[in-house]
Amino acid sequence: MKHLRGRRIGLLGGSFNPAHSGHRHISLMALQRLDLDEVWWLVSPQNPLKTADGMAALDVRLKQARRVARHPRIRVTDIERRLGTRYTRDTVVALQRRFPADRFVWLMGADNLAQLPRWVRWEDLVQQIPVAVFDRAPHSSRIMSGQAATRFRHALIRQHQARDLWRQCPPALTYIRMRRHALSATAIRNGTMKDETTTNDTTPNDTGLA
Repeated sequence: MKHLRGRRIGLLGGSFNPAHSGHRHISLMALQRLDLDEVWWLVSPQNPLKTADGMAALDVRLKQARRVARHPRIRVTDIERRLGTRYTRDTVVALQRRFPADRFVWLMGADNLAQLPRWVRWEDLVQQIPVAVFDRAPHSSRIMSGQAATRFRHALIRQHQARDLWRQCPPALTYIRMRRHALSATAIRNGTMKDETTTNDTTPNDTGLA
C-alpha cells in the first residue's frame, strides 16, 4: 500500500474491550484540536497491565472497533500483532522507524495519564513522542498535578498551542479540555452502561499495514 508522505497521525492504543463511542469522541477531538490527518486505533493483542480473563479475542475486538470508528480518518489496526511489540514505547519506536516521514502524537485519556507511571519505560515513551491528554470522567485537569505530569512539567504546552503539538520535539505534553464522555469499556462489560451509538456499519478502515 502506497502512503502519502508527511502525515500527522494520532495513535490511540488500548485493549478496546470493547471499543465504544468514548474512543471515537477522543479521536474526533484529536483530529480537530491537534490538526491531525488521521487517528490510528492500535488494538492491542493483550494489555500487559490487564488480565486475559474476560478479554475478547483480538479479531472480535477489531471487528467491533471498525463498527464503532465509522470515520474515514479513523483507522483501526492490529499493527502491534504484526510488529510483535508488547509495550507502547517499543510500538512507537517501531512505527517511527517504519514511517520516518510521518509525525506521530500519542493520545490518551486522563485516566491513562494517572496510571502512566505503571507502564514499562514510561519516561522513555514521553521522551519519544509528543503526548496529548484528553479530559475524561471521572478524572479532570487535577491529574496534571500527578506524578507523570509533574515529572514533565517543563515540557507542558498550553492548550491554545496544541495544534502545533505534532511539530514539537519531545518531551512535549498538553492537556485538552473538552466535553467529557463518561462511557467506559468496563461499564459496558459489567452491563451498567450501554453504548447507543454502535451501529452495524462495517465500512473497511484498516490501515492495511503489513
